Amino acid sequence: MPDSRTEFAAAVTAAADRRAREVLAGVDALAASDPHHRAVMGAAKALVACAVNPASEHFGSEEAAAAAARLVAFLAGMQAENGLFDGENFASPPDTAFTVNDLCDTYALLERSKSLRPLAEALERIAGAAAEPLRLGGVHTPNHRWELSAALARLHRHWPDERLVARVDEWLAEGVDIGADGWYSERSANYALHVSNPSLTAIGAILGRPELLDGAARSLEAIAAAALPDGTVETVHSRRQDQRGTIALAPFLMQFRRYAIQRNRGDFAAIAAELEAGPIAYPADVLAEILLEPALAGPLPKPEPRGPGTTVSAESGLAVVQDGDFAVSVYGGSDYAKQGRIRSGLATNPTFLRVFAGEAVLDSVRLSRDFFGLGPFRAEGLEAEGGAFALRERVSASYYGPLPAEHRRPGADYALVDEGRFSAAMDFAHRPAQEVALETKIRVEVDAATKAVRLKVEAAPGRVRQVLELAFREGGEFEGVHPVEDGFELDGATAAYRRGGDRITIEVDGAGTFARGYHPGEDYTHLSGTDAAQGVKLYVTVPRTGRCTVVLRAG
Repeated sequence: MPDSRTEFAAAVTAAADRRAREVLAGVDALAASDPHHRAVMGAAKALVACAVNPASEHFGSEEAAAAAARLVAFLAGMQAENGLFDGENFASPPDTAFTVNDLCDTYALLERSKSLRPLAEALERIAGAAAEPLRLGGVHTPNHRWELSAALARLHRHWPDERLVARVDEWLAEGVDIGADGWYSERSANYALHVSNPSLTAIGAILGRPELLDGAARSLEAIAAAALPDGTVETVHSRRQDQRGTIALAPFLMQFRRYAIQRNRGDFAAIAAELEAGPIAYPADVLAEILLEPALAGPLPKPEPRGPGTTVSAESGLAVVQDGDFAVSVYGGSDYAKQGRIRSGLATNPTFLRVFAGEAVLDSVRLSRDFFGLGPFRAEGLEAEGGAFALRERVSASYYGPLPAEHRRPGADYALVDEGRFSAAMDFAHRPAQEVALETKIRVEVDAATKAVRLKVEAAPGRVRQVLELAFREGGEFEGVHPVEDGFELDGATAAYRRGGDRITIEVDGAGTFARGYHPGEDYTHLSGTDAAQGVKLYVTVPRTGRCTVVLRAG
């Protein structure tokens, strides 16, 4: 039986060698392209990892060493006099920390190589210039605290300075922003993957803070619970850029492998073993990690695959139901109700339901309506009721009367103020207001045994135009529909979407006549923008009664 450590390490080495060949072939182009400092350091790290790995085809390679030295020299030239690097953000301590973290791991790899000592010394000079500005520097997002602290911890490990540790402890004294449900405050799988988990793991290991390792393990439990059949992690609830995209599970391989081995977690081992069967993401980084910590290439504990089940993340307003290649995500954790705006750092994705049925995927269900330009339905929370989930929202707008006499100004020079929907020089706060409200309830019932989802919409009856938008992943074909503006509408009460050998059947009770498709709201349209979902769209118009039922069946 092959030794699993050797087998895994061999696969990583082969993948890292391919990456090193790409780097060697592209050094000239990279240097000429006004690159980001992180890309330059990452390329150097890839070459060094292979150059010091006895199993690599690049082991001891003079070409790899020369190219790495050239890249490090280029990096040194990018460093400003203040010790920081400029990129998308000017004089950024957090962005510099990303590069310094890679630099420190690269330096650790070089400590064993006498022939590459000049390269290590060049890295040491860059690190020395960056240490003090990183110690004194600030951040502007939650995850930056941990990336910056990880860089300080790594710097202290190689060039001890208790002032660096004291600064890390200042950041940690704020408390790590991870909830009981395992999601960091940004709810982002992307930043858990690339920043928070690896950074807190490094700080915990280097500085002896075991509670940080506990938090990273809890984060991985949340990631595992939100893993979807298509190989991605649910992101609809994120407060960052990934809320409208996808994040692959594959790059989490080494995080699951690390905690599976170090904590004897069979559930993590099952995920790691599955991910190892596919292409290895970021292989040069993985190689560096197992060279620095050989135990991480060792045998996994006995895998304990995750069975069918439902996970409800109350703090994030997310529920994920999983059963093999069938999965359902229900989301009701939008920040829009409390914040009243679209902003970077807020969860505002109006998608409230996703259904996975093998190759047939319903990527997004939204409820669009025409109500004072306030945009689509965004639930104020999620209530779990067994296999059912209730989503509610109340939105309102006001009509304003004349100003009372004591607030009138002879020159009509009223302050420009924001009313919530728009701004005007009208002193809204002192005007009598007549409120018009729209209350909506959506109930989602999931029956995993029959692979069926029942969706019930209940809104106030009236003349508000409302339409359910069902956006399916491209590559499939509809049955029982006809084209309308920007999509399709059912011919009758039943339709289906087929992709490959899988299909999702749509059954509708109580549909109205199509009038228009998705409306993103004035937050977007006044800038000629949109947050429209991608894919093949099917519209189900809610009738004037305000009630409509849609049943989705996977088959």
